[in-house]
Amino acid sequence: MKIVIVGNGMVGFKCCEKLRSKLPNPNTQITVFGEEPRPAYDRVHLTDYFTHHAPEELELAPSSWYADHHIELKTADPIVKIDRENKRVYSSKGFEEEYDALILATGSSPLVPNMPGTNLPGVFVYRTIEDLEAIKAYAPKARNAAVLGGGLLGLEAAKALVDLGIGETHIVEYASRLMPKQIDHAGHEVLQRQLENMGLKVHTNRNTFNIYGHSKIEGMQFSDGARLEIDMLIISAGIRPRDQLAKDAGLETGSRGGITVNDLLQTSDPSIYAIGECAIHRGMVYGLVAPGYEMAEVAAATIAGEPNHFPGYDLSTKLKLIGIDVASFGDPFPPSTEYRAIVFEDRLKGIYKKINISNDGQFLIGGILVGDAKEYNMLLQTTKNKLKLPANPEDILLGNRGNGPQHGLEQLPPDAVICSCENVSKGDIVAAVSNGHENFNAVKKCTKAGSCCGGCSPMVKDIITHTMQQQGKYTRKMICEHFEYSRQELYDLIKIKELKSFEDVLDQVGKGDGCEVCKPTVASIMASLWNEMILEKGNDTAQDSNDRFLANIQKGGTYSVVPRIPGGEITPKKLMVIARVADKYGLYTKITGGQRIDMFGAHLNDLPNIWEELIAAGFESGHAYGKALRTVKSCVGSTWCRFGLHDSVSFAIRVEERYRGLRAPHKIKSAVSGCTRECAEAQSKDFGIIATDKGWNLYVCGNGGAKPQHAQLLAADLDSETCIRFIDRFLMFYIKTADPLTRTATWLNKLDGGISYLRNVVVNDSLGIAGELEAAMQQLVDQYKCEWKEVVNTPALRKRFSHFVNAPTEKDPTVQFSGLRDQKRAAEWTAAKP
Repeated sequence: MKIVIVGNGMVGFKCCEKLRSKLPNPNTQITVFGEEPRPAYDRVHLTDYFTHHAPEELELAPSSWYADHHIELKTADPIVKIDRENKRVYSSKGFEEEYDALILATGSSPLVPNMPGTNLPGVFVYRTIEDLEAIKAYAPKARNAAVLGGGLLGLEAAKALVDLGIGETHIVEYASRLMPKQIDHAGHEVLQRQLENMGLKVHTNRNTFNIYGHSKIEGMQFSDGARLEIDMLIISAGIRPRDQLAKDAGLETGSRGGITVNDLLQTSDPSIYAIGECAIHRGMVYGLVAPGYEMAEVAAATIAGEPNHFPGYDLSTKLKLIGIDVASFGDPFPPSTEYRAIVFEDRLKGIYKKINISNDGQFLIGGILVGDAKEYNMLLQTTKNKLKLPANPEDILLGNRGNGPQHGLEQLPPDAVICSCENVSKGDIVAAVSNGHENFNAVKKCTKAGSCCGGCSPMVKDIITHTMQQQGKYTRKMICEHFEYSRQELYDLIKIKELKSFEDVLDQVGKGDGCEVCKPTVASIMASLWNEMILEKGNDTAQDSNDRFLANIQKGGTYSVVPRIPGGEITPKKLMVIARVADKYGLYTKITGGQRIDMFGAHLNDLPNIWEELIAAGFESGHAYGKALRTVKSCVGSTWCRFGLHDSVSFAIRVEERYRGLRAPHKIKSAVSGCTRECAEAQSKDFGIIATDKGWNLYVCGNGGAKPQHAQLLAADLDSETCIRFIDRFLMFYIKTADPLTRTATWLNKLDGGISYLRNVVVNDSLGIAGELEAAMQQLVDQYKCEWKEVVNTPALRKRFSHFVNAPTEKDPTVQFSGLRDQKRAAEWTAAKP
């Protein structure tokens, strides 16, 4: 048998996998013709290309994979003609290939509106790696840009522009809301606010009819006469099935495009199949990868003599767009007479959740999630498997509050499809665990669950843990598929082996290339152990984005500069330096609740210059960007206050200067109060110190913010030296044992024995490790260096602080920057004038 596949995108590649698994005999010839110059790559995560060093990192498989599976791959050679009578295809390079079965997986092309200006320099589509390379090359010429289209791909394109550091980015949508096929107007409003908080500007109800410019794009014109001046435009207005090859061969196509197929995915010619975005099935063209994968399975099964049927596909989807969760499942827009809705909205946190429930209150029909989609997988399964809702349906959004049994995994039937991309059921995962595959990586390799978009990964992990617990087996929380260890185990391995770069850790105790979960975790562990410059030894790419630039990125793509001011004590000369620097670089300044002065609006290439001036005045990094000690707040204490029992300012300075730069699983805050009146609010901090008549009381594991928790008393009436010693032990024990991104309050809540156990370890040395913990802390203290100063004094590190490698060293005098807050204030004042 000779099989030819036309198209080597994600769906074409999946068809190769499915065919070879069902027809393993090499005598079955499989030939693939691809239009692009490389093997198939992950188009779902295409935007990640901007953070990768090479296109190969997005490959689904290298060229050698095809050869190993006896598949002939021809890249950069599209098929241009199908001869149905003689069952032959002809390629652009002149190859002829016979076929017994022909599979069309030609995908789709971007829909470019028919309007003037779409061919101007600076106008791009967003579809392939070549498109992204062109966008990346043009970006240095653009100060502001727009995306035409506010759907899934449009928002991905907007993220690409943000990643490229474009100063101002607009999203232009014809409809009245963003993502009109996935979310309603209330969800759109929450999403729009989130996007605007990141510096993006959203324009809805905008009908673009002209793109104008001379030698390059200069702007967009709308039907109401308004204009938007831009230097760059990405068109993402939808897709069009690529069906011309089929039309030329006389195959039946839909009235609005797409190659018509039946339930077996056969076209009007039974020996020719169509799958993916080029196919139209029962009037539907699917623009997602998961339906394409299911089509590949059905077509491969039919060709292999095991006829299967494609019944259609659920378009439920969950995405993280520019860091914001957006999901819809089931029917998000049922007829108003067929459902009742439960809505939860938190405008402060930017969260919107809506579930549609049948009129009898028993079943979930569908819903929308914006800002927080952690319940998505369970909600989807509840909808697809028609599980009965609990007595209080709002519990599935708000969590069980003691109102009855939990609505969970045990209710899912074995045939519930968990991974829709690979059609993997709960029963498949349970069987894999029962057969000895007892971690996510092993189950992923065995079943392929979670190997495509990754959206099902959290539920797959939950099923693995749940199954093992039901079998009475020990479970442990592994970091990710690249490290089969908990954070605590990995911490000890890195310490014992004295590993000091991410690549060394990966080579010796991990596997694969690492991911966004393990990279910052390993980087944090190494910083906690060795306290070396975090941007050296190739560790810069392993850091969180803020750590990578030693500053917090703000909306609009600018950065914050937060120097350390121990205890809030600052001289008049240092105040004048801050004022001079902020004025010179046009920074917005704010006095914070942590007794510091923050400066906002710094451009990336200005950061080293700003740091240099601050360092010369005696400042150093305040680590506002790191999972590290932030501040030690203090009251004025006995120096000035008539109620003060001890000098809280001096002690706060001592504490802050000891633990500055200390990296931990999460950020750490502290405070010192000079008496029990608690003006420094020490009991809301990760560790807080309060003066007493006999010394200091030490409180630990408090937490302000969204879920405030009072700190608990660890030890009372301590002298200063003992207090410092106990803090050393407490912090190092937390760093050694906490899970990634776990605040001290949460860590204590999960600690067996709670505060009593912690007190025994820290105060009574029940584990016999007090000396080890104190020595580890002293090593970090002795090793401390200011990261800003290291960058300023190291040319190789300083070079990294530029948007583009060929950026000019001098600032462009024609570029003016105005603070966003000042713009808003000016607009408000103008509007308020009588």
